[in-house]
Amino acid sequence: MLQELSLNVLDIVSNSIRAGANLIEITVEVDRERDSLTIEINDNGCGMTKEQLAMVEDPFYTTRTTRKIGLGVPFFKMAALGTGGSFHISSAPKAGTKVSASFILSHIDRMPLGDINSTIHTLITMNTQIDFVYTYKFDNKQFVLDTRQFREILGDIPLDNPEVSAYIKEYLEENKNGTDDGYQI
Repeated sequence: MLQELSLNVLDIVSNSIRAGANLIEITVEVDRERDSLTIEINDNGCGMTKEQLAMVEDPFYTTRTTRKIGLGVPFFKMAALGTGGSFHISSAPKAGTKVSASFILSHIDRMPLGDINSTIHTLITMNTQIDFVYTYKFDNKQFVLDTRQFREILGDIPLDNPEVSAYIKEYLEENKNGTDDGYQI
């Protein structure tokens, strides 16, 4: 089992990338008053049929040919339900897929969020042909990183350019800390 929720995000987004998505939206929302942590991943990939959707939560089902099991979705679901939270996945062919997992924030068995900034940074700089919209909400504050806005400003300079990559990493760190004041999730 993955030890941090940010690694689950990486795994689920990898599915979106394999599904041909060119826009992936990732939202992490912490609401201390509701005692909840919610993670949503929404993509515009090829989507799944009802039959595939029914099987995707089975750890012994995968569309991959490189390995015979697909544990990302079942582990993410188990992690959410294990805290008394919820899990939902919806998809349709040519309409993309949406995965949502909610966790009881204070539950003793909730895995830590982990280094979500590094996960988002890695996804952006390693998949420069894909646009990402990352929204981080903490109580009543939030920030959004939208790579489409970065591309408008940067023109032909790629997101994996070392200086741009360093800026993205710094942008994520500063804005997360400005939003949650360094709260450990």
